[in-house]
Formats: sequence, C-alpha cells, structure tokens
Amino acid sequence: GLPLFTLALGLIDGFNPCATWVLLFLLSLLVRFRDRRRMALVAGTFVLASGAVYFAFMAAWLNVFLIAGMSTQLRWGLALVALAIGAFNVKDFFARGHGPSLSIPEAAKPGIYARMRAILHAESLVAALIGTVILGLLVQFVEFLCTSGFPALFTRILTLKEFDAAAYYGYLLLYIAAYMLDDVVVLAIGVVTL
Repeated sequence: GLPLFTLALGLIDGFNPCATWVLLFLLSLLVRFRDRRRMALVAGTFVLASGAVYFAFMAAWLNVFLIAGMSTQLRWGLALVALAIGAFNVKDFFARGHGPSLSIPEAAKPGIYARMRAILHAESLVAALIGTVILGLLVQFVEFLCTSGFPALFTRILTLKEFDAAAYYGYLLLYIAAYMLDDVVVLAIGVVTL
C-alpha cells in the first residue's frame, strides 16, 4: 500500500552521500569537544534543517503536480531530466572528477570545511545552530539535484490519489521521516559512542 511504499522510497532516497558525508564530517569535528549535548544539538539541527528543506522541495513538487497535472510535455521533460541526472551519476561512478557532475565539487569542499569549523568555534550555541541551519540549507540545494527523481516520482504518484491537503502533507512527512532515518541513526551512534 501507499504507506509502505512511502516508507520504502523515503529510505532509499535517504541513502544519499551528500548530506551523510557532511553529517559524518560534522560529527568527526564535534567529537573533539567531548560534549554529547552540544554534538546532539548541532548535528541534530543539521539533520532537522536538511529534512525541512527537503520537505519544502517535495511540497513544491506536489503543488506543481496538483496545479499543472501531468501533461505529456511535463512527463517528457521529467523523463529527460531523470535520464540526464542518471547519466551524470553513471559518469561519476566511472570517471569521477572528469567533466560535469552533480556531486559536491572538490573546489567547494574547502568552503564547506571552513563553515563547519566556524560553526564549531562560534562564540555562542545560538550562533552555532544558526550556522548549522545555513549549512543544512546549502547541502540540500546540492543534494536535491542528485535525487530530484525520487521526490518527483513520489509526489506524482501521491497526486494520483484524491486526498485532502492534510493527507498529502502527512504522506510527505512520513516520507521525510523515512528519508532522515539513516542520518538519525548515524547521529545517534555518534552521540552514544562519542
């Protein structure tokens, strides 16, 4: 049924290396403070911010399909985008670092590292949490290019059902909960084992 499909697709979509890589690096930096509370707050904020941005992207897809429907042109356009994204990912598997890519570019990684270090050395916890939210937003913009096919597929299938708005957004929340599960597990392991 649709709830199980939602959970399964959300779990599959959640295994995306972009946000998980940033979370693992962030946790490895936070370990130095030996403060489980701060680790849980900062890394947990990153996970929640990432999930909120992804939810917003999916809500946008949902509304596009609810308003525009699924015309032949839109279907072909989505198919071409999905094929292009797939081609980039296959190319990255065989020739990483050569040609165009949808992964986080090597040139951007020093800036991400610098932002993470700034988060860790922020004068207050509030400043660290604000920096973490901004980092989560930036990472999700990059990650959404990698995985936009899953949200488009799911939201299109969702619009084939005639639900009220609460049910649509409830399914999006269920998808996001499954999507964030791997990050929550990684966060929990990091906090417990320090």
